[in-house]
Order: sequence, then C-alpha cells, then structure tokens
Amino acid sequence: MFSARKLSGVCRAVRFRHFRSRSVSRTSPNLAFVPACLPPDPMEVEELQRFVSNSKRLFVMTGAGISTESGIPDYRSEGVGLYARTDRRPIQHAEFVRSASARQRYWARNFVGWPQFSSHQPNTAHLVLRDWEKLGKLHWLVTQNVDALHTKAGSQRMTELHGCTHRVFCLACGDQILRSELQEHFEALNPTWKAEAFGVAPDGDVFLTDEQVHNFQVPACRKCGGILKPDVTFFGDTVSREKVNFVHERLAESDSMLVAGSSMQVYSGYRFALAAREKQLPIAILNIGPTRVDHFASLKLNSRCGELLPLIVAHDPTS
Repeated sequence: MFSARKLSGVCRAVRFRHFRSRSVSRTSPNLAFVPACLPPDPMEVEELQRFVSNSKRLFVMTGAGISTESGIPDYRSEGVGLYARTDRRPIQHAEFVRSASARQRYWARNFVGWPQFSSHQPNTAHLVLRDWEKLGKLHWLVTQNVDALHTKAGSQRMTELHGCTHRVFCLACGDQILRSELQEHFEALNPTWKAEAFGVAPDGDVFLTDEQVHNFQVPACRKCGGILKPDVTFFGDTVSREKVNFVHERLAESDSMLVAGSSMQVYSGYRFALAAREKQLPIAILNIGPTRVDHFASLKLNSRCGELLPLIVAHDPTS
C-alpha cells in the first residue's frame, strides 16, 4: 500500500479542495469540439457493463476526449481538434525555459484565456467516475488532462499525470502559487493592456498575434525573482520518475484498465497500457476514433464518454 505522505506528494490535486463541488449539476454537453459519432450500440453498452461488473479494482486513465464535452478542445480529434483546425502547435518545454519572448507570448495568451478556461465545469463523464470511486469500484484514476475537472467533480483517488494549470511554480526555488493568484498579478502589471482573442487552444490559452503580446508584462517569482511556469508537463518534457512509479504501483493493485477519451498517442500515458497488457489485465477503450491500444484491447467502444458511461451501472464490489 502507499503512505499518506507519498500520496499527498504525488497527487497534489487533493490539496486544492476549494476547486471541488460535491453537487455539480448534470448539464447538457457542449459538443462544439466533439467529433461526430453514432449513439451507443446496445450491444456495446452490454459489453462495457459486463467489463465494469467483472472489475473489482478498476484502473481508469482519461484523456482530452473526456473534457471536450465540457467545451475544452483537444489536439487530435478529427475535424475539430487543434491540429485539424489550425497550424498552431503547443509550446515546447525547452522553448519556454530558454526564451523570454516565448514566455511572454505564452503568458499573454494564457492571461486572456484563463477566465474562460478556469470556468469550465465537469460533465457527466467526470461525475460518473467520481461516483464509481465512492462506490469502491474505481481503484485509481489517472488523468492526462491539466484542466482540474476531475478535481472539481470530487475525485480524490487520482493522479494528474501531466500536472494542472491551476497551479504555478518557480523553476528556480520551487515556490508555488495558485493560477488565480497569478491572474491578479498580471492584472496589476498590465492595467491598460487589452487583447482580442482569435480562437481557443486546449490548455487554456488563446490565439494572439506577436504585435498584441509585445507590451505584456510577466511577473517573476515573488520569493527569488525566478521564472514562473504552470505546474504542467509541456511537450518535450518528461513526467517525474516518482510519479510514474507511483502510478505503476496503483496499476499493480488493479484488476482491469479502462481508457476513456484518449488516443494514447503520448508515451507518458501509453506506457501504462503496455504495463497492463504485460500483467494480462483486461483493457477497455472508450474513445471516438482509433487509438494506439486498439490492437491489444479486450474491448473498443467508439462513443462519447458522457453518453455511454452514465448507462453503466456500478455496484460496490465488496457487497
């Protein structure tokens, strides 16, 4: 088993209890960034029901596809993902660290997009997984998302594999602040700066021109004057070994794996599917479009997470 100290050190979302809402209403989904797909087939519903019913300690990994129904775009979805809609690409870790102009551009775009991004709420799929945790069905949840929607939904047995945009830390001294607090610093430093956004990106920023961000002021660390960075794993960076080992330990305690809303193209998540295969755990995939795991999954379902998951009845595995 794992210690409370280690848990708090790796799954830091548990600390931020003010994000959580225990009574989030099940509102209609926002489908602007959801690829077209057919309604769930009754046979598929039955197959997933059997899979979940047979699972006693379910390991769940979620990706951007679970949050698109909350109005947050993803990168890879056919026709509606960022890569399909624009030629924009996310910032690389090395570029952010070495270039002051890249940081200025990133934070200006993030500043404009933050009010909308931080206001997104969990959808039905997030709430279903929270309920499965309460029932004891879901043993551990790993999300590749950085949007805090699982935390807002009330999930606690969870690891944010790529971090969370709601936290910011200093690259030099490690001091942490909330992203909402940093927003106030931005406003104080840029009282007259205004910019109109041109489109929304998956991780909370918007599209701005270089001319628009030219005069934007970026604060330094309040303690040491170092570089501030969101507590997320940018493209080109790696997830810490401690966190990877922690997730492998939770997977070793599980008896099945469900992937929801992820194509598993990024190795940081895909490695856990490989580990599940090595352990001969049954794997179910719920994702619109092909995934990297399809060829060795026990079950592949091509439906919306928020449409199919609520149809599954989960019971306390100890009852």
